[in-house]
Amino acid sequence: MRPLEAARAACESFLPGLLDRLADVPLPELEAPGSPALDHFRACGGPALVIPKEYGGYGADPLEAMAVTRALASRAPSLAVATTMHHFSVATLFSLAASVRSSGMEWALLEGVAEQRLLVASGFAEGRPGQGILSPTMTARKAEGGYLIDGAKKPCSLAHSMDLLTASAALPTDDGGSQMAVLLIPRQTDGLTVHPFWASRALAGAESDEVRLTDVFVDEQLLMPNTADPGELDDLQTVGLIWFELLISSCYLGMVSALVERAVDGRRGAESDRARALIRLETAAQLLEGVARRVRDGETGNGALAQALAARYGAQDALGDARDQAVELLGGTAFMGSSDISVLAAASHGIGFHPPSRTSFTGPYLEHVAGAPLRLA
Repeated sequence: MRPLEAARAACESFLPGLLDRLADVPLPELEAPGSPALDHFRACGGPALVIPKEYGGYGADPLEAMAVTRALASRAPSLAVATTMHHFSVATLFSLAASVRSSGMEWALLEGVAEQRLLVASGFAEGRPGQGILSPTMTARKAEGGYLIDGAKKPCSLAHSMDLLTASAALPTDDGGSQMAVLLIPRQTDGLTVHPFWASRALAGAESDEVRLTDVFVDEQLLMPNTADPGELDDLQTVGLIWFELLISSCYLGMVSALVERAVDGRRGAESDRARALIRLETAAQLLEGVARRVRDGETGNGALAQALAARYGAQDALGDARDQAVELLGGTAFMGSSDISVLAAASHGIGFHPPSRTSFTGPYLEHVAGAPLRLA
């Protein structure tokens, strides 16, 4: 299938040998806890994918990173989802390198990500029902030279394999209020522990367990304050959310691509039905790729985020149609005869669970298209 082959070629150009390594491992093993996929990802240089070349990375732009993610997800869904959390974290920080440096955030740790192939987990608000995506996940108490951090993130992908954790925390201010800040926390910091959380078999290889922080000391040089007003996004958050929405959507694009490929290559059903599945699949791809091109060309502001979210929800609907069509074409015998189809189909439903929810986005989006800045609660 030409679009998926193009994505695989992009993956091979950036991370040579990774797809072959993954192909040697049965999909159920790749999707289980303790999967070897992350080790293969490190060995092939995956952590450096979106880091700019001037900082020792491979410099993949959003469109290229989406293609790599699509290819990986077609072979190992859990790997794609887990490493998306790494990519959007480092893409955000390195895209604002000057601001990160001026904030005092320790640059040496970030420089080591590409050179030492470190993995960065995300501890932001995703996965907390009823909580806004911008809400801090941790609380902080002032201490000499920094802050003591308490809180938890569940689920947190890469919980067991991460080397660094990025998180948001509410820092106390002198006037009795609080200010959100982004934290960078080494995995071996005292008080950072990992606990079982993920019970589903779907995407079990993403290591999405609970990361708990208890009296974790974070030096002032390992944080970046958010200067935006409450409910508004600063540059760091805006860039990060754009990267997240594009890459996480590409994960599910890859999973559904693998299902459609099986139906198309197997010539299942009528030509019109196979074409319908392909058209819905490529509708999703083109929605996402259109936004990625604009981001690649420098559009990373509030309006670009609104476009990325609109593309994500449009892709979500199209991918649901393509998945259902492909599974029906493959038929009950194929579904019962191979666990791969059920694994891919089950995992692909995850696109609807990532923030912001469609309901919470509706009001802010309507206000945005009427002329207001996009504000996420």
